[in-house]
Amino acid sequence: MVPKHMIRFLFAAALALASFAAAAQNNYLWEISSLSNRIYLYGTVHAGKKDWFPLPTAVEQAFDDSQILVVEADILDAEKMGASGKLMSYAPPDELKNHVPEADWERFRKILPRYRIPEQTVAQMKPFMAVSLLVFSEWARLGFMPELSVDAYLLRKARAEFKPVVEIEGVAVQARLIESLTEDENRALFAGTLSALESGLTGDQINGMVGAWQRGDAARLLTVAQKYNEGVEGAAAFEEKFVWARHAPMIAKIEGYLDSQERHFVAVGALHLAGPRGLVELLRKRGYIVRQPMAAPPGTGSK
Repeated sequence: MVPKHMIRFLFAAALALASFAAAAQNNYLWEISSLSNRIYLYGTVHAGKKDWFPLPTAVEQAFDDSQILVVEADILDAEKMGASGKLMSYAPPDELKNHVPEADWERFRKILPRYRIPEQTVAQMKPFMAVSLLVFSEWARLGFMPELSVDAYLLRKARAEFKPVVEIEGVAVQARLIESLTEDENRALFAGTLSALESGLTGDQINGMVGAWQRGDAARLLTVAQKYNEGVEGAAAFEEKFVWARHAPMIAKIEGYLDSQERHFVAVGALHLAGPRGLVELLRKRGYIVRQPMAAPPGTGSK
């Protein structure tokens, strides 16, 4: 069984696997306006550094200007995250090595010492969750810590200020999405992610996505994601299922926020806001006014 203290970080890592200067630049923040209201869309990174917080002034001001925080799922809700934990592992005596090719299992075992992960910790994890742990461990190796995720910062800030938190999807919905992966999809993602870690592509993707996020450059972030997809078999199909296919219900809820009398600060994974199929362009095509505020990058904001 997955240790409880790892569940919220693993859950975010799994979804993030699809999905991420000195002068003043754009933040990864958009203001969306209707005739009667406006909301904010902010792309998040699921691991971070201490000096990123507080977030840039424009982001903090947008948060302060909002009455409600909206997140994909409340990863700080221990009860909900605990309930999802059973989906991440096989019930004994079943275990991971029974569900992946022997050669891939051995590749996986050889990578574990790089991150100081004991084999018994991952022995019963399902394939996708096991390699998601490795990816998050790579984030940490590069200096980006899961406990310092932007999502967690916003949730803690909202709770400290008694600001309501709404889930645009929720833990249960996201858990069902992960559970919907077939055996073949799990094996493909397992093998492809191992190859990306072995080749250094994962590290390149992480640094590229963080750089694009810091500059508010959605086009660059999309390019980084596409490069990963080209280098990893099955990654594009995974991205389709775990990013773009989720947008229709998200857009419906966001339009509901725009029709309400309350201002919402909507924080979702950064890739969800990128490109022609991203939430920003989908809302622009629906006739809403979209602008991207300018301010200093993370680490130089409202301190």
